[in-house]
Amino acid sequence: MEATEKEYKKIVFQCRSLFEKKLEDYGSAWRILRLTSLTDQIYIKAQRIRSLQTNKTRKVNEGQESEFIGIINYSIMALIQIKLGHVDHPDLNSSSALKNYDEQINITFELMQNKNHDYGEAWKEMRVSSLTDLILQKLLRVKQIEENNGKTLVSEGIEANYHDMINYSIFALIHLSR
Repeated sequence: MEATEKEYKKIVFQCRSLFEKKLEDYGSAWRILRLTSLTDQIYIKAQRIRSLQTNKTRKVNEGQESEFIGIINYSIMALIQIKLGHVDHPDLNSSSALKNYDEQINITFELMQNKNHDYGEAWKEMRVSSLTDLILQKLLRVKQIEENNGKTLVSEGIEANYHDMINYSIFALIHLSR
């Protein structure tokens, strides 16, 4: 599991670096997005990954890797929005945004460590296409929970699904980097 943690942290460093650079370019403009808009952004990225995995030709010269990174960063934005709520005007400076990013990725990392222990690193035997399908399933669950105004009867809530999408995306990126 030590190797997994090292690879995981390497992917997180890449994602956080991109997030930080985009903060410099755009500020925290994403803070105006409602949760449903972030969910839809993630859905678009997951659908594109699935399309890249099944279609023989592509018309945009970007691969799965950038889309998985997008899923990770948009999911972290969603988790921040759940915590802080959306606003009408960007309100976070880079330092505050990165502090919130780090808080959410640390929660997600700890969840990964616990699940990875209990599941015996089963993700290592999974295909990237299966991880993509699981992300899409999680997105459909989130959309349904959003339609139910965030209420569930027996299921885990929206946050748990975003955490899982982040972890599945990181696992996919680890597979793709090998």
